[in-house]
Amino acid sequence: MIKGFKMKLYAGMQDEYEKRHNELWPEMKDMIHEYGGKNYSIFWDKETDILFGYIEIEDEEKWAKGADTAINRKWWDFMAPVMETNPDNSPVSIDLKPMFHLD
Repeated sequence: MIKGFKMKLYAGMQDEYEKRHNELWPEMKDMIHEYGGKNYSIFWDKETDILFGYIEIEDEEKWAKGADTAINRKWWDFMAPVMETNPDNSPVSIDLKPMFHLD
């Protein structure tokens, strides 16, 4: 199953966002894989500061359970200064409807 979603950076935070992801904690990588995520990419639109995420997941329910892990909540807290977040520091993330896919 594939997922596409969008998030939003605060203005001028693209370098810090990229740096933090280039140094992604090993525990966070492990959590993503443990909860069924793979082939994960995030793209930045410099004109709007919108991030577009793409990830392949095994199962929507399994993937959603990763949000409640301690490492994921720690990551959200770490990333909150650079992007729009909800009150619990989870990123404001909007799922996108798949319109076309070609293997």
